[in-house]
Amino acid sequence: MIIALFPNERKKQSFELAANIREFLEDRGITVVAEDEKAIQIGAKPISSVDPHKIKFLISMGGDGTILRISSQYCHLNAPILGINLGHLGFMADVPVADTYQSLSDLLDGNFTIDERLILEGKNHQKQILHAVNDLVIHRATNRSLIELAIQVDGVYVNTFVADGIIIATPNGSTAYSLAAGGPILSPILEAVVITPICPHTISNRPLVLTSNHQIDIQYLSDYDPVEIRADGLDAIHMKTNETFTVKKSERRFKLVNLHRHEYFSTLRTKLGWSGKLR
Repeated sequence: MIIALFPNERKKQSFELAANIREFLEDRGITVVAEDEKAIQIGAKPISSVDPHKIKFLISMGGDGTILRISSQYCHLNAPILGINLGHLGFMADVPVADTYQSLSDLLDGNFTIDERLILEGKNHQKQILHAVNDLVIHRATNRSLIELAIQVDGVYVNTFVADGIIIATPNGSTAYSLAAGGPILSPILEAVVITPICPHTISNRPLVLTSNHQIDIQYLSDYDPVEIRADGLDAIHMKTNETFTVKKSERRFKLVNLHRHEYFSTLRTKLGWSGKLR
């Protein structure tokens, strides 16, 4: 079995933890690889030295941002990700550092399931394509005024949002930027999409939840500078006045390791600091 480790260079303890995990896994007969420029630092093999199709798991050491980077940069690996949380507010990276080795033992013993979650695909007229595990955000960018974005669903006009922009989020991303903008929390296993306006001019403009089989077309109406479209806070393209950006469900799926010892609603309650108690 081959497992790839992805330490986050911005986290001081990440490389030390990665080296310890590498030793733990190798003692159990696992081949451990890492990104070529980081492999030597943790004593692993370069990821370029193995057949990518033989990598069974990806282990992220950081936060949700690290997982999003891996998902974007290494989507061709098509392997599920296990996230060890070295950050603060992480929903995908749900393994605490203190629980690392018990969680790894569960992984090797097969005590897990794989969640296959929705990925969004966005395309413009120039055939530039963005994929998003969390969200596609259309933002006013350098414009000083609110922008007008007309929304159509399956060719039917819905509304024109006058706002700083809109967020089109997956259930996985509903606890990220969309939540901060007032969007609802969706269970990550739902096949749904939420459209959340960012600081809309009209208070009646509320988030809209759709099933994932719809096609969403967003047209930029304002006669201003181009707006920015960004996927998961990473890759970005721009959209000019009167251009349209189309969003639909991707054929790709985001695969996340779900250990039996960790449960989504417990993570949600902890991360959001909910203090309610059973009576």
